[in-house]
Amino acid sequence: MKLAQLEKLVVDALEDIKGRDIEVINTSRLTSLFDCIVVACGDSNRQVKSLARNVQDKAREAGVEILSCEGEESGEWVLVDLGDIVVHVMQPAVRSYYRLEELWGGKGPERVRRAASEAQQAIAGER
Repeated sequence: MKLAQLEKLVVDALEDIKGRDIEVINTSRLTSLFDCIVVACGDSNRQVKSLARNVQDKAREAGVEILSCEGEESGEWVLVDLGDIVVHVMQPAVRSYYRLEELWGGKGPERVRRAASEAQQAIAGER
């Protein structure tokens, strides 16, 4: 699966269960370990766990290997490693404390609508 398609799959899975403040951050210039991270918020432990579980379910359905999943026990911060994309689902307080967007060099959030639009354009251009 191409990166743009995987990004869209992840964003759609998060939006399905009302994930908030979804951001896609390109990290390809910073590390060779993965190409981007997706950060999203859930309002409760239960919602954070459900968001991460939905990402995993949709990825499995599409034939994407899930390399790792961490943090499901507490539900404050769940990390889903899909290889090229690492998904961070957090409660708002945890997200504001760790500020991953700043850590990974985002010059302000790359909003999901713009990222989803770019992903759609990339997919259309690959056909």
